Amino acid sequence: MSERRARILTRGWLPAAVTTALGQLGDLRASSGDDDDGDPSNDLVVIDLDDAGMSAFCAAIRARDTDGWLPVLALGSRDAGVRSALAAGADDHAPRDAPDEVVARATALLRLKAKHDEVEARATQFTDWTRTLVERVTEQLEELQRVERLRRFLSPQVAEVVAGDERLLESHRREIAVVFCDLRGFTAFSEVAEPEEVMGILREYHAALGELVFRFGATLERFAGDAILAFFNDPVPCSDPAAQAVRMAIAMREGVRALIPGWRKRGHELDFGVGIALGYATLGRIGFDRRFDYGAVGSVVNLASRLCAEALGGQILLSERAQGMVAELVVAEPLPPLQLKGFHKPMPAYNVIGLLPEQSGLADSVARP
Repeated sequence: MSERRARILTRGWLPAAVTTALGQLGDLRASSGDDDDGDPSNDLVVIDLDDAGMSAFCAAIRARDTDGWLPVLALGSRDAGVRSALAAGADDHAPRDAPDEVVARATALLRLKAKHDEVEARATQFTDWTRTLVERVTEQLEELQRVERLRRFLSPQVAEVVAGDERLLESHRREIAVVFCDLRGFTAFSEVAEPEEVMGILREYHAALGELVFRFGATLERFAGDAILAFFNDPVPCSDPAAQAVRMAIAMREGVRALIPGWRKRGHELDFGVGIALGYATLGRIGFDRRFDYGAVGSVVNLASRLCAEALGGQILLSERAQGMVAELVVAEPLPPLQLKGFHKPMPAYNVIGLLPEQSGLADSVARP
């Protein structure tokens, strides 16, 4: 591709030999008035030093130099000299009766102009790149901050999905399976044990169960001392929330069973109980701009909590509705109806013994990696 020819603006009287010589460098155009000053399409201005409006013309060009540099070559008599040209606002001077010198100086100015424009273009490009980079880094930082906030109650993979559309966290109603669990004997233990020992037990307990909450893809509503509340089917749908809740609860029971011998060696009699209920709840983001959680409100949450409170050490108690959804998954024994606080009539409940034999091998396959 051929390079663009230089655009040279002339003003005032120039000898024919000079205009002919300049024509070899680029396309000449005679100035039609002050409107030509600073035209960004021009590459060079060649002006007669004796032109009455030269100083004003050069001043107007310089006033527009913020849009780009436009060099001015002033032509005059040999006696006028460079000082007069520069004083008038030109960048260089050449005798008007020396076409070769005019061409040489014009060529030098055009070369400087080309380099200047190249530097300006690169500076503009660099500025644009920098701005784009800053915007991208800012966006990515905000995205990371959103994901980190969401990871307080969502597994990492779910947090990334929700971060892409936080409308999923707006208040809504949905059927969920709620898992409420805590430690049997923890209140009595915490009353007599040293605070450091209590915190050590909780760290072990939370580490074991927290990993399972995320592995099974549950939404963690809260840790409150030894109490853990998690649920399935929101904000990301789950095909069988009751089954997933039971599988997670069984894995939790096994996880705590592995910890109990160590606790007993230290003189702590603790055990684990779980309540699971299935039903509709209102869900959404709760809190304020700098600190929010994702919570569920409804009787299904209360039912899971009350079932947990009734569970003996090692028991996983199911509500009637939850049991109906997992009857082909688990072995469960019915219990006498329980009179639960906050519920007017006795509530049916079932104790999960374990998974049916044909389901045991599938337990890990449904846990999310």
